[in-house]
Amino acid sequence: MKIEHIHGLIAAPFTPMHPDGSLNLALIPAYHNLLKTNGNTGAFICGSTGEGVSLTLEEKKKVAEAWAAVTKGDTAFKVITLVGGTCLADAIELAQHAQHIGLHAVSFTGPSYFKPASVQMLAACCQAVADAVPGMPFYYYHIPVLTGVNFQMIDLLQEVNGQIPNFAGIKYTHEDFMDYLSCLQFENGRYDMLWGRDENLLSALVLGAKGGVGSTYNYAAPLYTALIEAYNQGDQEAARKLQQQSIDMIRLLGKYGGIATGKAYMKLLGLDCGEFRLPVRNMSQAQFQSFSADVAALGFSEFCSRSSELKPV
Repeated sequence: MKIEHIHGLIAAPFTPMHPDGSLNLALIPAYHNLLKTNGNTGAFICGSTGEGVSLTLEEKKKVAEAWAAVTKGDTAFKVITLVGGTCLADAIELAQHAQHIGLHAVSFTGPSYFKPASVQMLAACCQAVADAVPGMPFYYYHIPVLTGVNFQMIDLLQEVNGQIPNFAGIKYTHEDFMDYLSCLQFENGRYDMLWGRDENLLSALVLGAKGGVGSTYNYAAPLYTALIEAYNQGDQEAARKLQQQSIDMIRLLGKYGGIATGKAYMKLLGLDCGEFRLPVRNMSQAQFQSFSADVAALGFSEFCSRSSELKPV
């Protein structure tokens, strides 16, 4: 199959939750509108940001169906769903479901409990899932900090090349720029290499990245759009300043407990996605007030995503 390269910002949406921790799928139409309004070209659902590993099989299907419904007929907005990694049978079932409901692509992580002993075994896992959805783009999701599966991705591409026809590329969430560049250059740029570290997007652009998947694109897409535009126009000083703004914003994630802080950013935009499920720690109300003050000091309102459907806090 012909591999399509996705350009621009692909947001990794949070999965909206009610206060009791159940899915709040009614928010997804407004969520989609927010992403589209602010220039995102796609969504990578049920990934790390979307708590895919904390959702049941049926919940993942419901989330996928909700995104399929709001993007039906919108071929310019690509939805990719993470189908898992640990249980291949579940991953295959979710991939086939995604193909049936019309999503653009599926993604798969390396098994993180019984880890593949070699890149050949990892390729075999990818093939088991990809073969179940022929004709549908398949992306490997490289995030060794969470999976512990840390092979060189150039070795994976060499292993799957010509063996998995629908292997479209890699969501690359790691800092190995040498390996990333080798993947970009492999087979004359055949594979779609989506960059996954928002805090060093500029460095990836220098190497040749054209598309990125990130959690902060949910709430600060205008910042990254400006960064990409500055880079493309050759204004490196402006691009570096914008990347530093991104870094300052992302540092607050660590200050306030990690990944769940992203939902606090969304709450400030007026889209309350609830809290993360255990074992992720959420901030207290007092911490949220302190967080809100820190965010205001960053000038967040000057570069945050906006939508006429939402009322910012």
